[in-house]
Amino acid sequence: MKILVIGTGGREHALALAASKSSMVEKVYCAPGNPGMATFGECVDISASDIDGLVSFAKSNDVDLTIVGPEAVLSLGVVDAFEQAGLKIFGPTQKATQVESSKDFAKNIMKKYNIPTAEYQTFDNYEQAVAYVKEKGAPIVVKEDGLKAGKGVTVAQSVAQAIEALDIAFAIEGNKVVIEECLVGFEFSLICLVHNDLVVPLEVAQDHKCVNDGDTGPNTGGMGSYSPVKKITPEIIQEATDTIMVPMAKAMMEEGVPFTGFLYGGLMLCEDGIKTIEFNARFGDPEAEVILCRLESDFVQAILDVMDGKEVNLKWSNKVSHGVVMASTNYPASSTKGALITGLDNSDALIYHMGTKMTDQGLVTNGGRVLMVVTMEDTLEQAFAHTYAEVEKIKCDELFYRHDIGKKDM
Repeated sequence: MKILVIGTGGREHALALAASKSSMVEKVYCAPGNPGMATFGECVDISASDIDGLVSFAKSNDVDLTIVGPEAVLSLGVVDAFEQAGLKIFGPTQKATQVESSKDFAKNIMKKYNIPTAEYQTFDNYEQAVAYVKEKGAPIVVKEDGLKAGKGVTVAQSVAQAIEALDIAFAIEGNKVVIEECLVGFEFSLICLVHNDLVVPLEVAQDHKCVNDGDTGPNTGGMGSYSPVKKITPEIIQEATDTIMVPMAKAMMEEGVPFTGFLYGGLMLCEDGIKTIEFNARFGDPEAEVILCRLESDFVQAILDVMDGKEVNLKWSNKVSHGVVMASTNYPASSTKGALITGLDNSDALIYHMGTKMTDQGLVTNGGRVLMVVTMEDTLEQAFAHTYAEVEKIKCDELFYRHDIGKKDM
């Protein structure tokens, strides 16, 4: 089989690597890919947003299956275009992608079908939103409605901070916000392979969204993760699947927007049960990097079986994976380009490229999140120590990282 993976980041690196290990796969194309993906696949100079170009490439190169990484591409309707061209693609349609591209859409479905989530209200009026925040008090969560690459969320610890988030949100013409109660508990990510009402849960991971140690600072696309999560037992995973993930898949069918692809549940284990923080329409990043390296069964076969409506039994490594993101100085406010990165050849870790570029001088930074360093060991404690030892081997003047990824579960 020939596989095409759309995207350029760490998640796509992990998806392509998992696909390349399938016994069914002879060739992996990555569009546009990155220097890490170029070590085992063929990078194709087509932008992830060039849907016509991607369809044309898949047709002319007899691609058997396309796997989509980024949510922005899904929201442009890449799946609709591929399906209209008679091409097999794993991902949700443009309408089904609204589960992520519109937080209001997702919350309305959760409310209608009694899927547990935080209390909320949606506003397109600044004054009404401010009045609601003042009435409810803090802590309170302000979420911009559309796609924000994981960064359009403010967990406000004061009314003033919430109003500041509203100032930023409503400075964008036509913007809407969802204002939610602040859930308290232990957060985890449950990603499922989904086709219509068939839901196959993967192993869970915990993402670390805040930029600084101790879960402080602004939200990012994710600064590190690990899998499995000790506090999230098989019983909790089953409950989350039965009460949240399966009901959401069935609700999407009821609403006439059936979902195919990676359905991501950002979930919170609260004192009064499991609640939904958010749904995403794609694999999480940095969760992909720590989940897929633990998958021992055939990734491509699993996707094909799910698309055919067949039940899938996945086999997982017992080892614990742990990953730390190395990000550009001043991320998430800004990113760096062109800073030289050395030391990768000295590492025995799995290194996923998130925002890199190969130049005549060598590998350089080319984005906000730049690399993710992942190790696998028998325990989280061992993996934690190993990952950070490997991180220290990588040298770049413009990179920083958190020092406490996974600490909450140790």
